Amino acid sequence: MAASTPSRATLNALRADQVGSLLRPPALFQARIDFGAGRLDRAGLRAEEDRAILDALRRQRDCGIDVCSDGEFRRANFMAGVSDAVDGFVPGEPPPLPLRGDGGQPAGARRPVVGGVLRARERIAAAEAEFLREHCPVPFKVTLPSPLLFAVNCYVPGLSDGAYSTRAALVAEVACLLADEAGRLAAEGVPYVQVDSPSYTRWVDPDILGGRPDADGLLDAGIDGDNRVLDAARAGGALTAVHICRGNVMGRWLAEGGYDPIAERLFTGLRCDRLLLEYDSPRCGTFAPLRAVPADRVVVLGLITTKSGDLESADDVLRRIDAASRIMPLERLALSPQCGFATILPGNPLTPDDQWRKLELVASLAREVWP
Repeated sequence: MAASTPSRATLNALRADQVGSLLRPPALFQARIDFGAGRLDRAGLRAEEDRAILDALRRQRDCGIDVCSDGEFRRANFMAGVSDAVDGFVPGEPPPLPLRGDGGQPAGARRPVVGGVLRARERIAAAEAEFLREHCPVPFKVTLPSPLLFAVNCYVPGLSDGAYSTRAALVAEVACLLADEAGRLAAEGVPYVQVDSPSYTRWVDPDILGGRPDADGLLDAGIDGDNRVLDAARAGGALTAVHICRGNVMGRWLAEGGYDPIAERLFTGLRCDRLLLEYDSPRCGTFAPLRAVPADRVVVLGLITTKSGDLESADDVLRRIDAASRIMPLERLALSPQCGFATILPGNPLTPDDQWRKLELVASLAREVWP
């Protein structure tokens, strides 16, 4: 049985964090494929999910990580909770993702896109939260995708504009749906709600959005949409966080560049308790933009990569934490991997043992830096 919900201040002092998704174990991976092919019913898939989540919760506690997740094991990808629960999505060909790096390539180009007015058919994350409340005796988080993601990944001109004339209008609609879910999750006792917002780093890379006439207004719409979700979760008593990275698909990424062009607008504009920021490689830039983070926020440094199985040197990570502490006080910093381990079903190119070693490293270094 889960323990009582800790206060937001207590949660915000936790130092060993994580982003959320975990590599699917082989049995769950196969069950998801069989379910999609009609060879396994929903009850069979749910039973395999339950088994995998219980094992993942045990492994996370063994690693010493401060915040558990269900690995996003009930989703085919980190955005799928919305498209599975909301009418108005149709199979389609979304805008291509110009991925960089040498990792794998997702199979098949077709995935849900917005083809009509969005209407919630069922709860987005209620089953995830209920299972965690029952089986996780330590702090846990539930993740929700940023409304902005649907404007950049699921909006197809000539199709989506029949329901939403602009991408900003779609952001506002998804924000309404997700704010309702976030508020209900918090009211039901979810202690930590995280919004995953990788799309913001498109604005640091001129090769991606530099030529879009609506790019500047869409950034503001994205911040407003995230704030609607964050405000609803916070009003219900949950700790709130925003995770920002540069894309993470089978070891590949989308954007490159430091946070400098968006730091002032983004870090001051988002009304969250924590910012989980990718900082695992030189393409993320320097720590200098952290000067823009308001004094009441905690920055979780994503210094441990999930894009490969190579284990970071503890000394190197400690040196980087020390460098960041020259910009922000150490008591306002924490540590995590740079992203999830499996934002889509196949996951990143590392093994489960690599994954657990990386989470163990996060936990052990957090205890050393913040005893």
